[in-house]
Amino acid sequence: MSTLEINNDMDKRITRFVLPIGATINMDGTALYEAIAAIYIAQAEGMSLSFGDYILISITATVASIGAAGIPQAGLVTMIIVLTAIGLPPDRVSLILAVDPILDRFRTAINVMGDAMGCAVVRANVSLDEIAEEANNDAEIARLEEEIRPKKNQIASEL
Repeated sequence: MSTLEINNDMDKRITRFVLPIGATINMDGTALYEAIAAIYIAQAEGMSLSFGDYILISITATVASIGAAGIPQAGLVTMIIVLTAIGLPPDRVSLILAVDPILDRFRTAINVMGDAMGCAVVRANVSLDEIAEEANNDAEIARLEEEIRPKKNQIASEL
């Protein structure tokens, strides 16, 4: 967050809105990893994949990655869902277990890069003047509510 705000001059209102959402649901690296690993495991097992299987892998990996936790090696847990969807036993995940800690670092880098790009897209499509104007409007509304509150309390006490 601070790298985007300081080094890339990204507005903190954008980063503090986009990055938490991205860290939760934007798991591009995990989706790519699960799809590629499932195809690798299927080929290692001698399984021939049809075009429909590739589509199923893509959809399942994407959905599973959205539900993946943002912790190290969470992709291994959701990988079982992808393997089961194409008819492979879940224990075949052991074929990639040895290299997963290395691949996990690359997945994290891809996920972080995707979140940063999301901030850049929002920044390119949102006017900072509009954001400042909305903030001023919110402050004005809060000020008016504070002025009205004593009057509302007075009316309520009279009733």
